[in-house]
Amino acid sequence: MTILDSPIPRFHLAMPVDDLASARTFYGEVLGLEQGRSSDTWIDWNLHGHQFVTHVAPERPQRIHNPVDGHDVPVPHFGLILTVPEFRKLADRLRAANTSFVIEPYVRFEGQTGEQWTMFLLDPAGNALEFKAFADDSQVFAA
Repeated sequence: MTILDSPIPRFHLAMPVDDLASARTFYGEVLGLEQGRSSDTWIDWNLHGHQFVTHVAPERPQRIHNPVDGHDVPVPHFGLILTVPEFRKLADRLRAANTSFVIEPYVRFEGQTGEQWTMFLLDPAGNALEFKAFADDSQVFAA
C-alpha cells in the first residue's frame, strides 16, 4: 500500500512564511521534503504524503506559549508522528544543520501511558513544529 492508498485521510495545511527562499531551504534541504508545484508566492511540499503549503504572508500574529512538563510549548504548532528510528534520524539531521530547538529532543511520560519522544523547533518564519514518536502506536491517543 502506498501513502496515497492509505485509509487514513491526508491533510492539507497552509502556513505563512515571510521569505519563500528561506522556506525552500529549510523545508527542502534541512527537512528534506519533496517540493511540488510553486509560484512566486507559495510552494507545495510533500510532508510524508500530506500536502503542506508555505504561503508568503509577511504579517505575523503574536506567538503564544503554554507550559507543558516544565517547557514553554509554542502555540500554534504542527508536525508529524514518526517512528522512533525516523524521529532519531530527523533529530540527527536537524542537529547536523545546526538547528536551534525550542525544546530539545527528549522522552516525555517515560515509563508511563503515552510515552513519547518529542522535539520542537521553529522554521525561518517562526512557525513552530513538533515532531514526536511513540514506541507503541496504540499509545498515541491513550488516556
